[in-house]
Amino acid sequence: MSDRKITTVIFDLDGTLLDTLEDLKNATNHALRVCGMPERTLSEVRQFVGNGVRNLMIRAVPQGEQNPEFERAFAAFKQYYGEHCNDATKAYDGIPELLQELKNAGYAMAIVSNKIDSAVQDLNDRYFPQVDIAIGDRENLERKPAPDSVLLALKELGRTREEAVYVGDSDVDLATAKNAGLPCISVLWGFRDREFLVEHGATVFVEEPMEIRNLLCRLDGAV
Repeated sequence: MSDRKITTVIFDLDGTLLDTLEDLKNATNHALRVCGMPERTLSEVRQFVGNGVRNLMIRAVPQGEQNPEFERAFAAFKQYYGEHCNDATKAYDGIPELLQELKNAGYAMAIVSNKIDSAVQDLNDRYFPQVDIAIGDRENLERKPAPDSVLLALKELGRTREEAVYVGDSDVDLATAKNAGLPCISVLWGFRDREFLVEHGATVFVEEPMEIRNLLCRLDGAV
């Protein structure tokens, strides 16, 4: 990262900007109850997230997609989550202040997520007016860790990968950044711990949101 002039920050959403875990757990367990399946704990759902909601449900439903009730459960999840994605969700402490600092400093920002695109747009509009572009799971767009959403965000921002950094909380984010050719800052307040992230190649960590601003300042030679 030291040889880059960073102008652009690409953020993951769940576990990075927003604490969405309780709502994801509630939607998962609603779907499982509808289909008469055993419910999952918060800790289990924490381990299931990161590769999109379909993969979340594949992991939550016994026998996954092989279960004849899987599509019914997945449909129930999507309907419930679409109506309840803001019940308990909140921005992590310090995130709104970080985003405002970055905006004031002239950084371009985008969110890329494996969450359903309509939910990403709703959450971005509700919580993060400072962010320029938000991209979720869309047709004809490969989900993370494919680089498609990151590259689309850069194209829409009019920026290049050489001037961008990626911020996320998971192994999927590390792989996404690598596939897109971006350095990755791993946050430690999200869904994965330091040991897990180190095992998946993480080298740059922050424990508090404003550390991201301070890190970018040091990279730019700013005060």
